[in-house]
Parts: sequence; C-alpha cells; structure tokens
Amino acid sequence: MRYAQAGKYQFTKPKQISIQCSNYKELAICLISLFGWAERISFIVKQLLLHLDDKGKQFFISIGDASILAYKGVRGMLKPPFNFNLILKEADNIGVKSLLVVCTIALFAGMVLALQTIYGLRYYGAELYVGSVVSLSMVREMSPVLASIMVGGRIGSGIAAEIGSMKVTEQIDAIRALGSDPIKKLVSPKIFAAIFMLPLLTVAADIVGVFGGMVVALTELNIGYQYYLNTVWWTIGISDFCSGLGKTAFFGFIIAFFGCYFGLNAHGGTTGVGKATTVAVVTISLLIIVSDFFLTKLFFLIF
Repeated sequence: MRYAQAGKYQFTKPKQISIQCSNYKELAICLISLFGWAERISFIVKQLLLHLDDKGKQFFISIGDASILAYKGVRGMLKPPFNFNLILKEADNIGVKSLLVVCTIALFAGMVLALQTIYGLRYYGAELYVGSVVSLSMVREMSPVLASIMVGGRIGSGIAAEIGSMKVTEQIDAIRALGSDPIKKLVSPKIFAAIFMLPLLTVAADIVGVFGGMVVALTELNIGYQYYLNTVWWTIGISDFCSGLGKTAFFGFIIAFFGCYFGLNAHGGTTGVGKATTVAVVTISLLIIVSDFFLTKLFFLIF
C-alpha cells in the first residue's frame, strides 16, 4: 500500500513467491522424514501428558486421603471415650524417651552458637551481648526446629514402621473386624501426645541451650553468670517464648500425622514398610523446615 499524489490510497498486489525445486525426490524424502519425526514427538508428548495426568490424579487423591485421616484423627482426640492409658504410653514414648537426645543436641547447639557469636561480635566490640543473641536464637528458632527434627526422625520413623507392620500383616483389618476404630485407637493418641509433649521438650531444650551458651561465655569472656542471665532476661519476651512453643505444636502434629499416614499406606511386605519409613522421615523433616518459615512469619504478624 502506498500514497498517490491524488490523495487516494492505491493497493498493489503482493509479489508472488515461487519455490523452485530442482530435485523433487530429495524434497519428498525430506518431507517423509519430517512427518516421521513429528509422529515420534507427538507420541512422546502424548505419553508424557498421560503420565502427568496419572501423577496429578494420584496427587489429588493423596491429598484427599490425608485430609480425611487428619479429620478423623482430630475428631478421635475430641470425641469420647478417651483412652488415657494409650495417651500416657505415647506421651512416655514421645516425650520422656526423647528428652536425653533433645537436651544433648540443645546443649552443644547452644555452645557452638555462643562460640560463633563471640567470634563474630568481637570485631565490633560487642561480644558481651552473646547472652542476648544465644537466648533469642535458641528460644525462637533453634530449639523448636532441632527438637522437632530429632523427634521426627526418632518418633516419625517408629510410628511409620509400627503402623506399617500392622498394615501389611492385616492387624488393622482385624481391629476393624472386632468393631474398634483403628484411627481412634492408633492415630488419635499419637497426635495428641505429640502436640502436648513437643512444647515441653522445647522448653527443656531452651533451658539447656541457654545454659550451654553460658558455659562458653564464662570460659571465653570471663564474665559473671549474673550478667549473662540478666542479658537473657532483658532480651527474651513473652512473644518470643510463645512463638517458639506455638510452632512446636504444629510440628508435633506434622510428626505424628505423617508417620501414621505413611504407615497406613504401606504395602508390599517388609520392603514396603522400609520405604514408608524412609519417605515418612524425609517428608517430616522437609515439612518442618518449610512450615517453620510460614509459621515464623505468622507469629511476627500476630505478636
């Protein structure tokens, strides 16, 4: 299209492009090979989409099963009758038997944190604030996360192995055949005990971790324990304490729930139980780390 002198538009026909091929045999071979590759690519894409479709369906089915199990487990906690013997047994297994491991990890974590803090703050002449840094770090983050990961590795694997063994040996079907609810008998006491005991373990980890930091501060800086404890007291507030304990309640639910979920979905004999245990421990550890970020952000908004 171009502008004429008379002020009107004149349309010109586009030039026709002609393709000339001297060898039609080679062109035919090229087209056939292109069609062959197109069919192969189409087949691969189709199989990939079908595979993704199956995985997507399986993913949403798993979410639905997990939601139903969570609902039944929480309902079993709140609906009578209550089996206090099972709850006390699970509380002893989750809390009392994990106390030594959690306190040992918290002690050396506090000592290492104090050493690193003294080394870092020495450049600014602020190493006397080691008590504030150690206490705040232990109470808000390190004690809840370390205690939860240790309990998750110890208890989550045990729950998955126990329930998975019962599943593959059809003991859960026997409980259901006798008229009992396996969810209320196996899942609900574990969830309740984990939610209740993990904050108590975190309190013990807080105390031992701050004590470990104090030992290092006394030996490295030659300060009095009263000054160290005063800096801890001035730094830690109720919001910090509640933030750490609030996260552990969610972590306790994650540990007990996913241990039970993967145990109930175990299949394939002893090999399936081993796979369920491995997947349970990895999933619990990953979810604790991921949910810690969102829970920390939530508690910052609340407090």
